[in-house]
Amino acid sequence: MSSRSVQYSTNPLLASKTPIWRSQFIVACIALGFIGLVVRAVYVQVVGNAFFIKQGTVRFERQLDIPAVWLRRQVDEATGKKIKELGIHGIYTTMEYKRMYPQGEAAAHVVGFTNVENIGQEGVELTFNTHLGGKNGTRRVIKNGQGQVVEGVGDLIPPEEGKDLQLSIDSKVQYFAYQRLREAVLQNKAAAGSVVVLDAQTGDVLALANYPSYVPDKRSNLSGAQLRNRALTDTFEPGSTMKPLIIGLAMEKGLVKPETLIDTAPGKVSMYGMTVTDAHPHGTLSVSEVIQKSSNIGTVKIAMKMPAKDMWEMYTQVGFGQKPQVPFPGAVAGRLRPYKSWRPMEQATMSYGYGLSTSLFQLAQAYTMLARDGEMAPVSLLKHQDKVSGVRVMSAEHASQVRSMLHLVTGPGGTAPKAQTMGYSVGGKTGTAHKLDGKTYADKKYRGFFVGMAPIENPRIVVAVMIDEPTGGHYFGGDVAAPVFSQTVQQTLRMLEVQPDMAVKPQVVAKAEPESF
Repeated sequence: MSSRSVQYSTNPLLASKTPIWRSQFIVACIALGFIGLVVRAVYVQVVGNAFFIKQGTVRFERQLDIPAVWLRRQVDEATGKKIKELGIHGIYTTMEYKRMYPQGEAAAHVVGFTNVENIGQEGVELTFNTHLGGKNGTRRVIKNGQGQVVEGVGDLIPPEEGKDLQLSIDSKVQYFAYQRLREAVLQNKAAAGSVVVLDAQTGDVLALANYPSYVPDKRSNLSGAQLRNRALTDTFEPGSTMKPLIIGLAMEKGLVKPETLIDTAPGKVSMYGMTVTDAHPHGTLSVSEVIQKSSNIGTVKIAMKMPAKDMWEMYTQVGFGQKPQVPFPGAVAGRLRPYKSWRPMEQATMSYGYGLSTSLFQLAQAYTMLARDGEMAPVSLLKHQDKVSGVRVMSAEHASQVRSMLHLVTGPGGTAPKAQTMGYSVGGKTGTAHKLDGKTYADKKYRGFFVGMAPIENPRIVVAVMIDEPTGGHYFGGDVAAPVFSQTVQQTLRMLEVQPDMAVKPQVVAKAEPESF
């Protein structure tokens, strides 16, 4: 059937008439919608305009704090007064607090400093910043539409004031030790130096000084070399200062006695794939003389009688390879590899202080074990009043015998006669070690150090000194570090009112008259 034959006019749906009210209803709906839009537009644009502008501001506008354009902060009072008297519009002064550091560069590495906001940046200022600065309090409140407090709710937590902090540092000991260290570094044309003074009875750190240093309230153009607390952050191979620990351990194991004879001839011996040498040939030495003469050969022969595990345990018990338990930023652990990885050659070199590393602070703490009759002292930067208990490492008998050997080191025939102190008996051990330059040892770069105690029978203090890269003609620890030890010990014991234990002999020094020409 063709589409032309369809009769649309005869379709009943198309032929029926649409009611007039339906068209009117649609037109009315359109008109009402248009009127609603007009009313809404009038309300938004005219009647409620302020409300909608405020809501738009709240949703999209933010307030950014612009700090004041300081001309200069923390000027002295006289300068601030003169500026204020000028009466320049837009320039004003405000009162601030500024830290003062009475000990200056002598105690800079201990105390540290704060920034202009009094927030600790270095040293004790950083470690105890919260303790010193206190804590803000809190209060919960209800505010009205104008931001005014109308009612308090909940509990009030009051602010906590900053607390005082009493350090163990003795300001007089600190200042004197720093001055002697500074003189030694300059005299020996060295790169740097450090000194640590410990109270052997209480474990208190009486002094901890480094040179070069800085003035805490004048910090422009500071270098890392000045800021670094070398006594805690720098590590080195401790050299011959390890020998007394090895000898003490061997006596603990019943392997030797102070009078046991050791053949060190001819001063150079090949063993364990290397050649061990002494600075001078000595022939047969007693164990006590091995320490007095600082014989590498004698020490190695004694050390190799023991398993590596015994040496490792001794070193670990006195703190090597572990971070010192002092609340101070940057303190390092040093390096002590597990004994299972030691080869015989490495065990041999570790007996005289090569193949491990330690800080000067760790070395000083290790020697408190010998000073306290075999008991390791816990050290502290905070003041103690009484003697503290420690950890037993060695018997009192053997610790006393080692101290007697250390006393020989500072006497005639020893390696450190310059460590002797007028009026007080002393004992200690020298150390001289090549510095590493990359992966090899530098030919002409050394560290010289000395660590010891006094009085020798009942030690009150332990003092450790390190001089880094001396270039003034001497580099042995007995020449560059021992004199600082001597001067520091004598002055410190006097300040602590320790009675001399040796007779002071008057000395007459004859001065030659200049020749006339």
